[in-house]
Amino acid sequence: MARDSADILTDDPPPAADERIQYAVGPLRFGDLRLPEGVGPHPLAVVVHGGAWKSTYNLIHTGHLCIALAQAGIASWNIEYRRVGDPGGGWPGSLDDVVLALRHARELPGIDPERVVAIGHSAGGHLALLAVRQVRLRGVVALAAVTDPETWDNPAVERFFGGPVPAGGAPRRLLPLGVPQVLVHGTADDVVPFEQSRAHAAAAGTEARLVPLDGAGHFEPIDPQADDFPRALTAMGALF
Repeated sequence: MARDSADILTDDPPPAADERIQYAVGPLRFGDLRLPEGVGPHPLAVVVHGGAWKSTYNLIHTGHLCIALAQAGIASWNIEYRRVGDPGGGWPGSLDDVVLALRHARELPGIDPERVVAIGHSAGGHLALLAVRQVRLRGVVALAAVTDPETWDNPAVERFFGGPVPAGGAPRRLLPLGVPQVLVHGTADDVVPFEQSRAHAAAAGTEARLVPLDGAGHFEPIDPQADDFPRALTAMGALF
């Protein structure tokens, strides 16, 4: 029986990154840099992992995505950040960390500071969409993202925000964001409903492009072994 994407990503850790680089003082304020072969400067994807904003999930499972990006000629900086369960994690500390990382990204070695894109998956997509309002980049790719936590039926929302979703906590409510957005989402996602991305793209108008992955689930957009991954990778690369 074939394993699903969630099992593959969590059970098979990727090889180590080229370099781990701090973006601020603190044990969880760093990112793993992977550079493609060849002479730079390279376009850069700042990757923000998901996991319902919980400290039990970390950047390891998005390492597979980062390796695939390198093979496509795109450098990646797979960032860690404080989450619920970590001192200072939750709202707004998690977002503060992502903003700090994006501000530091242009200083990384071997990258083109004019070709930096944020790529976030699930709850990481939520943080990436919010962060690009404060740090202007070339664009943002939201993979199976929580675009409107107020309409996401998950107890993680209240734990993250410490109560009701505040003003400034829902990307869809803050449109226009002022940057190009690509939303990639599986239509059969049973973790974060496809409707989250569909409604955001409809409200964003010309700012956003929706890329539906017909029949795909929650983890296929970040799983290089998934049949639908090439479409997701093409959508990511288009912003560069």
